[in-house]
Amino acid sequence: MHDFMFIFAGFAVGLIVGLTGVGGGSLMTPVLIFFFGVKPHLAIGTDLLFAAFTKLGGTASMARQRLVPWRVVGLLCAGSIPAALSALWLLHRMGPGTERVQQIMTTTLGAALLLTAAATLYKVLAFSPKHQAIELAARKANAANAAEPRHWSLPVLLGAVIGTLVTFTSVGAGAIGVTVLLLVFPHLPLPRIIAAD
Repeated sequence: MHDFMFIFAGFAVGLIVGLTGVGGGSLMTPVLIFFFGVKPHLAIGTDLLFAAFTKLGGTASMARQRLVPWRVVGLLCAGSIPAALSALWLLHRMGPGTERVQQIMTTTLGAALLLTAAATLYKVLAFSPKHQAIELAARKANAANAAEPRHWSLPVLLGAVIGTLVTFTSVGAGAIGVTVLLLVFPHLPLPRIIAAD
């Protein structure tokens, strides 16, 4: 019966993600922790592994369609990979199963979920039909410089924040990542923003 509940939860989260586009981490990790009683470090690790497998197919498909802006990905990775490795080292050093780390993870998860909600609200407001027409015109006018950030340091710094957040919570790469990309690369077409994320 317990296995059936995990399957049902996975199905429900997959359905919600498919219908709304809300990131799986912001749904599955809290479900594992609060409904199934899975320890935070195990829930986060499970969700990260699952996301790695599921996103691999999407990445390959978008790369084949030549949608991935590799320069943008490189700038984000320059910040996110060292930050994620540093966060992993810190977790290993502190002991991921300790009560203090579990509390840090659940508190950070709560903050990440609030950020995800704010990012989702921003996307809804930013993509009103009137705003979309203005953005589309601006993107067409600046297509040659679409992969140029507002400032060279922004993708690296924000990539570091997202890398740390995802390592501690498994939340943030979806809604927060797309919002960051929209703000830092305002002229990048939406399909390429999604591919970069």
